[in-house]
Amino acid sequence: MSTVAKAARARAARAFAGVPAAVATTIAAAWALAIAAEAAGGALLHNPVATGAAETELQNRSPITLLCPLHLAAGGGSGLHVDHATAAGSFWLTFALFLIAWQAMIAAMMLPSSLPLMRLFNLASSGAPSHRRAIVAFLSGYALIWSAFGAAAFAGDALLHHLVADNAELRAHTSTVAAGLLALAGAVQFSPLTNRCLTECRHPGAFLMRHYRRGVGAAFTLGRRHGLFCLGCCWALMLVMFVAGVASLTWMGALTVLMLYEKTAARGARAAPVAGIALLASAAVVLVHPDGLPATLGAG
Repeated sequence: MSTVAKAARARAARAFAGVPAAVATTIAAAWALAIAAEAAGGALLHNPVATGAAETELQNRSPITLLCPLHLAAGGGSGLHVDHATAAGSFWLTFALFLIAWQAMIAAMMLPSSLPLMRLFNLASSGAPSHRRAIVAFLSGYALIWSAFGAAAFAGDALLHHLVADNAELRAHTSTVAAGLLALAGAVQFSPLTNRCLTECRHPGAFLMRHYRRGVGAAFTLGRRHGLFCLGCCWALMLVMFVAGVASLTWMGALTVLMLYEKTAARGARAAPVAGIALLASAAVVLVHPDGLPATLGAG
């Protein structure tokens, strides 16, 4: 094994040291699911049944978007033609399926940056008789915040797709929507709210000392509070996933690394403005040249 590989393995081991096995397993399973879905989507794209213009249209999309209920509910975001009446009739089923997929995305992208707090919480609550239930309650409170955000984003994205589908002017300038969301994510990186929330996330020890209380109910409240700060610094970055195809592995990986570095690295504070500039530059590229980022933004 090379020196670089050994160092990476050692860093991974340190990151997960002291983390409940269930949490580590959840993160690993979420990434395995995303990779499997990408592979299945790729197989669907190359199905010999798809021919001609339909095949070209499908291949311009990230494979995983074909499996995403969000785009089916929105009626055409995946590049497939969906009957709006059928989509409306199955909206709530689609919504439930989306929330399940959203939980997997949150586990894959957000939980890694919460590992430092999870380690400390696991240590602090290890002597309590309801230790395992406290862990579950903490994660439930955290998931509640992100589920509420996912539900709101789902509704907004579905509405946006319907507006685009019904408006010829919007259909002719869909890249403006993508550029707008990228610009929003970039601008938010410079906001006082993002800085405040990142500061809370970068000091899990101080956060735990201020807010930790024993008990399952207190654990749920702590997880919810941590989720709010996590949401405060990452909500705009997660919206980028709706532009990229909801679960594009390229953007999932890039944003996970960014959020992990911002929250846990010694120089994480320097990453936020750099990421902001990169996102604003990407917005400008997409706005001026919609096909400028075809590999990551579905060719506009």
